[in-house]
Amino acid sequence: MNRIRIATRKSPLALWQANYVKTALLQQHPGLEVELVTMSTRGDKILDTPLAKIGGKGLFIKELEVAILEDRADIAVHSMKDVPMAFPEGLGLLAVCEREDPSDAWVSNHYSSFQDLPRGAIVGTSSLRRQVQLRRIRPDIQIRDLRGNVGTRLAKLDDGNFDGIVLASAGLKRLGLANRINHAFAFDDMLPAAGQGAVGIEGRTDNPAIKHLLEPLHCQVTATRVLAERAFNERLNGGCQVPIGAFAQVQGDNLLIDGLVGSLEGNTILRQQAEGRASEAVALGAALAETLLDMGAGELLQGVTM
Repeated sequence: MNRIRIATRKSPLALWQANYVKTALLQQHPGLEVELVTMSTRGDKILDTPLAKIGGKGLFIKELEVAILEDRADIAVHSMKDVPMAFPEGLGLLAVCEREDPSDAWVSNHYSSFQDLPRGAIVGTSSLRRQVQLRRIRPDIQIRDLRGNVGTRLAKLDDGNFDGIVLASAGLKRLGLANRINHAFAFDDMLPAAGQGAVGIEGRTDNPAIKHLLEPLHCQVTATRVLAERAFNERLNGGCQVPIGAFAQVQGDNLLIDGLVGSLEGNTILRQQAEGRASEAVALGAALAETLLDMGAGELLQGVTM
């Protein structure tokens, strides 16, 4: 196989990710022809409504999956935190690239620290997961929805619509905007979304030639961490539009996963850890979810999705 087509959204971060995979493929396979197939998704077009009300972050990848199924593309490159738990029949995750910084970043033009905000300050984020954790730290702030790509969100901050906003550290670093990060939230204060900071490659599961091309790009440690986080999310039936956070770390043969479920008001957050063998990542993630369900996580999530 001497040609591969990558389906990608047109946003700067999506294009960065697609070009990252393109460069890696060319380094591993000199002479390979790599084409980017760009498209706009429904999630890119609907910017005036919170994602939770229109179907979650899966809206960002549906069109890319259709392109693969219709043989207009061979693979699609995604932020793993945007990838729904279930894949369409015939498609699956073929590779997970090495993870970038998975933390959430505080970005503000006037307040170097989130804790420095005055009472009633306005903070922008469209993530329910971020909202509940921000409210736990500072219940006095106002949180307003913030949609759009990274550049659009920063422009709204710079226009004075917010006192500060929260973005993924990985996206800012990949776009050369690390200088906009005032500080990264500690994981004790802000658990990331499952898969945050990791790039995943989706494609047809019945195409061994594609799988072979992607093998050198796969990072098993990152994949193990992401598998545990996604298993936690999946057991909680957690689409991307519910307040669930998960973060797994691997040390040698050992895996430690930290997970939380919160109420929208931020006054109830259930958080626990599980530890075990990295080879049992999926089982560990699911077991941690069971622990939180026993603590009442199901009732909290039902209150969000009703």
